[in-house]
Amino acid sequence: MVSKTDDIQASVPNCNVNTVDLAEGETPDHQETKAPNKDPCACGHSASTVVMNGGRAHYHSEEESKQDGGGDMDGGEDSNEQEVIVIQDTGFTVKIQAPGTEHFDLQVSPQEMVQEIHQVLMDREDTCHRTCFSLQLDGNVLDNFAELKSIEGLQEGSLLKVVEEPYTVREARIHVRHIRDLLKSLDPSDAYNGVDCNSLSFLSVFTDGDLGDSGKRKKKGSDLEQIDCTPPEHILPGSKERPLVPLQPQNKDWKPMQCLKVLTMSGWNPPPGNRKMHGDLMYLYMVTVEERHISITASTRGFYLNQSTTYTFNPKPANPSFLSHSLVELLSQISPAFKKNFTVLQKTRVQRHPFERIATPFQVYSWTAPQVDHTMDCVRAEDAYTSRLGYEEHIPGQTRDWNEELQTTRELARKNLPERLLRERAIFKVHSDFAAAATRGSMAVIDGNVMAINPGEETRMQMFIWNNIFFSLGFDVRDHYRELGGDAAAHAAPTNDLNGVRAYGAVDVEGLYTLGTVVVDYRGYRVTAQSIIPGILEREQEQSVIYGSIDFGKTVVSHGKYLELLERTSRPLKVQRHNVLNEKDESVELCSSVECKGIIGNDGRHYILDLLRTFPPDLNFLPVEGEELSPESVRHGFPRQHRHRLACLRQELIEAFVEHRYLLFMKMAALQLMQQKANKESKMATLTENSSPEAAVPALPSTENPDASAKSSETSTETLTDGKSDAVQIETTSTSDAPQPAATEATTIGAAPKAEQTTETDSPSAAATTINASQATPTEDNVVPTVTTNGPLVPVATAIQNGECESPLEGKAEDSIPGLAQAKELAESLAAEDGSGIDPKSREVVLNACKAVGSISNTSFDIRFNPDIFSPGVRFPEDSVDDIQKQKQLLKDAAAFLVSCQIPSLVKDCLDHSALPMDGATLTEALHQRGINVRYLGNVLEFVDKTPAKAQLEHFYRIGISELITRCAKHIFKTYLQGVELSALSAAVSHFLNCFLSSFPDAVAHLPADELVSRRKNRKRRNRVPGGGDNTAWASLTPSELWKNIVSEAQSYYNFTLHCENADQVVEKYALQKITLLREISIKAGIQILIKEYNFDSRHKPAFTEEDILNIFPVVKHVNPKASDAFHFFQSGQAKVQQGYLKEGCELINEALNLFNNVYGAMHVEICACLRLLARLNYIMGDHHEALSNQQKAVLMSERVLGVEHPNTIQEYMHLALYCFANGQLSTALKLLYRARYLMLMVCGEDHPEMALLDSNIGLVLHGVMEYDLSLRFLENALAINSKYHGPRSLKVALSHHLVARVYESKAEFRSALQHEKEGYTIYKNQVGEAHEKTKESSEYLKYLTQQAVALQRTMNEIYKNGSNASIMPLKFTAPSMASVLEQLNIINGIIFIPLSQKDLENLKAEVQRRQQLQESGKSLEDLTVDGPLELEDKMPMDVNVD
Repeated sequence: MVSKTDDIQASVPNCNVNTVDLAEGETPDHQETKAPNKDPCACGHSASTVVMNGGRAHYHSEEESKQDGGGDMDGGEDSNEQEVIVIQDTGFTVKIQAPGTEHFDLQVSPQEMVQEIHQVLMDREDTCHRTCFSLQLDGNVLDNFAELKSIEGLQEGSLLKVVEEPYTVREARIHVRHIRDLLKSLDPSDAYNGVDCNSLSFLSVFTDGDLGDSGKRKKKGSDLEQIDCTPPEHILPGSKERPLVPLQPQNKDWKPMQCLKVLTMSGWNPPPGNRKMHGDLMYLYMVTVEERHISITASTRGFYLNQSTTYTFNPKPANPSFLSHSLVELLSQISPAFKKNFTVLQKTRVQRHPFERIATPFQVYSWTAPQVDHTMDCVRAEDAYTSRLGYEEHIPGQTRDWNEELQTTRELARKNLPERLLRERAIFKVHSDFAAAATRGSMAVIDGNVMAINPGEETRMQMFIWNNIFFSLGFDVRDHYRELGGDAAAHAAPTNDLNGVRAYGAVDVEGLYTLGTVVVDYRGYRVTAQSIIPGILEREQEQSVIYGSIDFGKTVVSHGKYLELLERTSRPLKVQRHNVLNEKDESVELCSSVECKGIIGNDGRHYILDLLRTFPPDLNFLPVEGEELSPESVRHGFPRQHRHRLACLRQELIEAFVEHRYLLFMKMAALQLMQQKANKESKMATLTENSSPEAAVPALPSTENPDASAKSSETSTETLTDGKSDAVQIETTSTSDAPQPAATEATTIGAAPKAEQTTETDSPSAAATTINASQATPTEDNVVPTVTTNGPLVPVATAIQNGECESPLEGKAEDSIPGLAQAKELAESLAAEDGSGIDPKSREVVLNACKAVGSISNTSFDIRFNPDIFSPGVRFPEDSVDDIQKQKQLLKDAAAFLVSCQIPSLVKDCLDHSALPMDGATLTEALHQRGINVRYLGNVLEFVDKTPAKAQLEHFYRIGISELITRCAKHIFKTYLQGVELSALSAAVSHFLNCFLSSFPDAVAHLPADELVSRRKNRKRRNRVPGGGDNTAWASLTPSELWKNIVSEAQSYYNFTLHCENADQVVEKYALQKITLLREISIKAGIQILIKEYNFDSRHKPAFTEEDILNIFPVVKHVNPKASDAFHFFQSGQAKVQQGYLKEGCELINEALNLFNNVYGAMHVEICACLRLLARLNYIMGDHHEALSNQQKAVLMSERVLGVEHPNTIQEYMHLALYCFANGQLSTALKLLYRARYLMLMVCGEDHPEMALLDSNIGLVLHGVMEYDLSLRFLENALAINSKYHGPRSLKVALSHHLVARVYESKAEFRSALQHEKEGYTIYKNQVGEAHEKTKESSEYLKYLTQQAVALQRTMNEIYKNGSNASIMPLKFTAPSMASVLEQLNIINGIIFIPLSQKDLENLKAEVQRRQQLQESGKSLEDLTVDGPLELEDKMPMDVNVD
């Protein structure tokens, strides 16, 4: 649209450090993006996550960080010495004059291209029917690709004329396509069919468009009488009904308004030569709504009626010919219905929120759809038979060279912010186009529409090339994977390879290239789509591979340039450089696994491919003769035989493990030092004097820090002395009482010593790279390694103590270990020089600590893995035996760490509700974030089963079981589908679903009707069915057989015993819902079903018929390129918010939003997270209207990019309801909450901790509109759920009791009110003590209730005694005020406003500073946000998670 860049500030502080792509350790979608944290919008991660290594250091120059502490930093406006974004956005207004319309004003910005104005005009209601025109300024035609600022004479108020241009064939086709798009603009069928990146959104159905219209409401929200609050029956607590139809409510806009019956290319195309010379470009055939059949000629001058009919060709103009430059003008003259409906259609289209129309970056598929009428559509028909992708045929050069595009975008400059934005935007765009093309190609391959390049071989072995993409099937061809597990390994290899591509892509080393890779599962087949290395098809693979091995390690070659490039990735990816033997028993050096192949393309680029073993093997699933695993693993029944031998550890696990080891390393060194210190007090002083200024270089790679700060002392010293010390203070609070010249805060983040080593981590303990202050300004003083904060001297050490060792075994004991500071100092000085000045005893300390934690270096902490250990066929030289032994031990430890630390930590997080999975996808994500592979699901469930607090984990257990069952069913479904021919597909899918979910005991398959089944049996070649054979085998599947298979699959794959023989038993035993199982299996297998009510429980007929299966979609895995700068801004913003600087936080988040938009376009999950946080900040800062507008965008975007019933979307709906309520839109707030409740019932059922929050919200709003009985149903349900999941003594339960009591008070049922408030009071008294204000409030309220109850009783007695002439005291029955309801809503949603006095303010500031230090030392705190400058009426907004 026109001004994308409107609100980017003129200057953005930027870094000297050259940031490479997102976290080098990029865990897929790690962190904020989709983390299903309790409340990601309030920065749900532990506070320290946000101050990532270098996360902030990148963004504020020294200047700013000095002023930073006081919170008066101004978004970096004063960073003039920094490079500045060159977007001085002084937008200006031009006038546009189009033929036949009044001229209008348009706001434009100097960076825009003329073309963008074209786009705006093609979208505007009054000019949308024009496509072929030029813009002229004073009679000069403007170049489409010129930037506005480069056009002479263009200024504020210039008049641009829209001039109609003659058509060409290309322009005429674009025009027809555009008109067809306008006619279809409200039609949701593209979204249901999953094409062109369209997806569904239903928000507008619930808001009736009364959110955006600048708050102008059709009816005032406060007129309570008009609000109908009764929810549909199935939404009420306790209802067992789970209807499917409400999932996609009918949008009244979608009732298609017919403008034309038929618009299609005529059969007379193309024009014969003699007509071509009259200017005929093509012919169209149309049927108007009035049933008039017409033929139209598109000529260079425009469109006119000709005299052709269906069977006779007469190209002469009809009389009258209605020659018009646009098709719309022509049709408006011929068909009154067209004129009327087209106008209404465009009005409606323009009123829709842009987010409902914009294409998403990756296709989102809907697993349900209504029966959509199939309409005649010439453009769709044409597209289906061309290899069009986007608008290929309009791009010169036809098909795209994907490899060239992918690699060229990687090579773009990235020295400063504008360059990086341009680069990341290009990378992202090409990736999303490539993913779309690859998906289309994969479907074409499986559907048999692509010719194989080796057609003579059997189907499973065929390979394909389509549109410059190479496709191969996930089968073990030529026994390549025979030793690794055959087809199972061939199926797992592509996803491992994709993870490798993702990891190397994230490290983003210049000069090292990976292939564009997309993995598509479709109709039971797995297809890998890859871009093609130039020249690889002309040569044999043996000749081209100059690094690595093509036969799993028998022959191995190496290459100096590759070693040099891969060496740069070895630290962030934790890969150890090692030697292996080749077939001649010569030692060959590698810096990756042997399978990783290096090929130099004809373009001279160094490519690496086959990255399936980038990460080390998972020994728990790799039994090796004669190797014993550690006792923790053995206790859990490992090692277990897996389907294949490619099981490897996740990158997240490696990161967590290394971080865990780092803590261990520091503790050991500290303990030894303390012992030594006891022996010799004086040693330490001399040590510090000897250590040279350079000594204090960050030698310890920060735990997770992918590119540790110590590359080698040279680079580090060089960065420190080149004038721009990168050691930037983060929120420094070490104020003037610090004696040292630049005593930076404990977490001075280790400078990234060079461009290629960005410090960026996914770990909660950024603190690990603490460096001693002397580094910033090397002085001769004896700098003792303590940091002065405004308090007593604190040893630097505290920084890393609580650095999130997720092991439950670790107590808080570490806090008391002294000597950590010296340990750190020592380790740093050791790495910084040859160590000559350090006494041998201290060196021995580090040596011992290194040995103990398995570091590969003896002088510093450095853990790396050799990915070739235990690879069949790989042999190592004799001299590396010790090393290999160490590596084996390290692998065993990592495997044990997963079982003994990570799984318990996940369960602990679920117990304290910091992880709240709602469905299979969010559960998988929670596992992956902690580095646990899904193959451990059985173990996780067993662990939960044995946990004493099992009752509080019921929701987690249930989601886990349902995930396990649907994954087993998916495995079976995959092979089941491979035996089905295309004509029987819907019958086979419906039969499978019947066996899986229907209670009907003898589901019988409907074979396709006989007349369609060919009698000729020799169509082997045509069938494309691997294995050929009897294609009706699928029909013999029975429910009991399927469930037997599921049970045995659960046993063999997940080592989990399911006790059930059919769907009904499972549902009964594990309290599952069939509708949830249906949703999970459909999403996993790509099935789209008809949206209607299914009767699963009928014992007389099956639930599904073949008519109910509408489509099969691909399930696509691809790389998600990241917007790294935007992500940093986002994190700095979060950090600011957590430190209480809301204004600055808000500015940074706004900045991040701009940058995200710059890279991703308008739609993306990360933008969604950004908008959500922004809305929350707007709300806390009192701008309710802005909050509403941002949150509305977040909801729309979440529906569009994640899906209408994704758990995140449900959360977004809840936030939006709160802001609606605050804006006085009560009925809308209720509708939104009811929608959220419906979706949640469907996704995970009623029994889930999050349901308590939702029901409390609903109950409060209903209380506010005086629907007391309804309100009680929801609040009492919330109370029950809270008591179950938080324990009866939790503060959440006390609050629930209080809310229930308030409703009873409003109903004048004081006895019940008293009873509940007493419960609440007791909890407060026991939990926080009598003096706490909560307890006092509760006690006050109890008194008030008692008075009311007594008054009521008196009145009643009076009536009994004196009958009708009693004098009755008027009782106060108060309807709750909206303000009091809103206050309670804020509290349950974790937002508290606290009135403050000046004195409180002083204390608060001190507290905030104290918290910052804690925060930076990795202590996870409540998400406390406090605003520096006070808001209205001295109230202090805080954002607290009341957990």
